[in-house]
Formats: sequence, C-alpha cells, structure tokens
Amino acid sequence: MKSFDVPLQFRSALMSAIKNKRKQADKLKKDVSPTSLAIGSLSISLARHFGFCYGVENAIEIAFKAVDENPTKRIYLLSEMIHNPGVNADLLQSGVQFIMDTKGKQLIPWDQIQAADIVIIPAFGTTVEIEQLLKEKGIEPTRYETTCPFVEKVWNRAEKIGQDGYTIIVHGKPQHEETRATFSHSKEHAPTLVINDMSEAITLSAFINGEKDLSLFFETFKGQYNEGFDPHKDLQRIGVVNQTTMLASDTQAIAEYLKQIMIAHYQLNESTIANHFADTRDTLCYATNDNQSAVQAMLETPADMAIIIGGYNSSNTSHLVELCETKIPTYYIKDELCLLDHLQIAHYNFHTKEQLQSKFDTTSKRILISAGASCPDAVVERVIARICLLHQEEVAFEALKASWI
Repeated sequence: MKSFDVPLQFRSALMSAIKNKRKQADKLKKDVSPTSLAIGSLSISLARHFGFCYGVENAIEIAFKAVDENPTKRIYLLSEMIHNPGVNADLLQSGVQFIMDTKGKQLIPWDQIQAADIVIIPAFGTTVEIEQLLKEKGIEPTRYETTCPFVEKVWNRAEKIGQDGYTIIVHGKPQHEETRATFSHSKEHAPTLVINDMSEAITLSAFINGEKDLSLFFETFKGQYNEGFDPHKDLQRIGVVNQTTMLASDTQAIAEYLKQIMIAHYQLNESTIANHFADTRDTLCYATNDNQSAVQAMLETPADMAIIIGGYNSSNTSHLVELCETKIPTYYIKDELCLLDHLQIAHYNFHTKEQLQSKFDTTSKRILISAGASCPDAVVERVIARICLLHQEEVAFEALKASWI
C-alpha cells in the first residue's frame, strides 16, 4: 500500500515501531489480538489496528502540499479536513480557512471565493452541487481533492445498482458530511433514501409492507430522500450501501433485515431475489473493519477500563466507544490534555453530546487503548505517556520506548 508524507507533528516513532513489528509478523492481518505493553505496574493493551488510515494520510498529504505549493494564494477547505481537532487546528494555523462547518453551515460566503483561490475537497467528499458551483467559479475541484477512495467506491457501487433499476438505501447519519456527499452522488443515478439506524429500517419496512399509509412517508423521512421520490414505486426494488464509518454489525443487520422483508413481501426465492433486492455486500472501508475487529479482540483481554481517543464528531471513533462501553468502563477522550493533574479525566458522552469529568482511578492498572482513523499516532503516544505520568511510571515508559525504537 502507498506510503504518504505525513507531517512530523502527527508521527510517533514508538507507535510506528509497534505497528511495523506487528505488520512484519502478520502480513495478512489475521492476528487481531492487541499489543501488550508492560510499563512498570501498568498493563496496557493497544489495539492491533488504530489511528490514521489510508484515506486520512492521503488527505493530510494533499492538504499540506496545497499549502506549500501556494504560498501567495488564499487556501480554503470546504469543511473540516477530517474529524480531528488537532489536525484541523494545524491546518488553520497554516492559513487554511474553512468555508463551512461540519453540518454544512456557511462560514465564508460563496461570493468571497474567487477563481484564483485554492479550494480543497475534504476526505468525506462533497456534493455534486458544490462541485458544480466551484467549476462555475473557475475552480477545478479535483486539483486538490482529498476524497477517500473508499468513499468513492460507495458512490460507484450506488451508481451501478442505480443503473440496474434499484432505489438506493444509504445507511448513514443524515447530517454527516460523507452521507450528504453520498446522497448527492447517488440521487444523480437513482431514487435515494437515507436511514440512520435499525429503528428507521423497521419503519421503512412498514411502508414496504403496506402497514403504514404511504402518504405518511414524506413526513416520516423528511429531509432524507431526493426530490421526486415516489414511495409507491421506488420501494419495490432496493439496495443498501452505507456511510463507510458506520458500525459494521449495524449495516449488516439492516441489509439482512430489509432483504428478508423483501423476500417475505414479494415471496422471493434464491433465483428471484435479485428482482427486488440488490446484492451490494458490505461497503465499509477496510480501516473501519480493521479497527472494529481489533477493538472486539481487545475486549477479550481482562481489563479495568478502556480509553478511546479521537475527535468528538468522529463517527468511526464513536463506534469504537460503542463497542467498548457495553463491556467495560470506557472513556472517550480527544487527547492527552483530557487526563488532568488532579486525577480527573475529561471525557465525552457521544449519546448525550455532553462533556463530562470523572475521577481517574490510578488503582485501575489494566487499560485498553484504541484510537479512531483520524487520530494521529503522536496523540496516542502522548496519551500513554500521560497515563504513565499519573501512575508515576515515567521511567518505565522511557524504558519501554527505548526497547521498541
């Protein structure tokens, strides 16, 4: 796989050494057990896969290349490059400005953007409408486009099944940048509907089965379907794709549930199922799959707590938290500064959107650690170093680093 020129401030010699050793010992990635780090009295289990993925490293390389190559020009990002506050802060410090926030709210009016400006497409991709707007302004959107290739793979899958006459059901968070982009590209080729979770899939099945009046469809899924969507005909043939960072088990469960609904409703068998349900398989990216599998394996290790590191608006990170919190006390933190001097930990409840503060129990010596796909390795190392400091194991941590590097 291609390697990228990631700025030094995001790298960690220790994390690179750990990842490289695991890769050399397991090139086919069959062993998803965590890496065990004995640090004095501490026992830290680090997930087999964590941190920057291919798409994120690609995006960061392109963004900083745009800065280096255009020292006299105004440089804009459509919205956050990735969902990591540290990376976005570094881009802002480099002079990059964000045109919109993560929810699509305009921060800089379009009439201020000119043909001579540089506009970077973020890793989530963007909508067909914004691509056209940029072209009309004389800006080529592909010049510094950082759209993740795995997101583009979903767009291609949606286009293919749309051309085959299916309606596209997108499993994703309706307000997430990636889902908005996927919805925009998908509706160019087929009727498209976004559903957030299994609850909405069950509601959708009631419309398919005729258990709910189709006149209620538009209010039920307001803002989640394309203009001209006709539930009378557009729910007869469907296929499921997803936002690439969703929980794998959720997407698989939703696709299988809707498949069984279509089988029962249209009395299908193996030879006729394709008449009403497209075989799309899973459209999660490899990193989402790898990170989730690694966390599930990590949870088999006896531990006192789990710490998951990443931006608080990061979908893939929140799903790692979701996997952990059903089995073990779990703290969702953005960086090492969340581990406070007075033995408190500042953490985030992504369900309620609350930032909380709890006691950091130093009698808890067995700790599981992972990080989202947009979290730099340098942050993971600093979190581990901070944990060691709070446990008074700084010397042991330096010895660990020396043994790996």
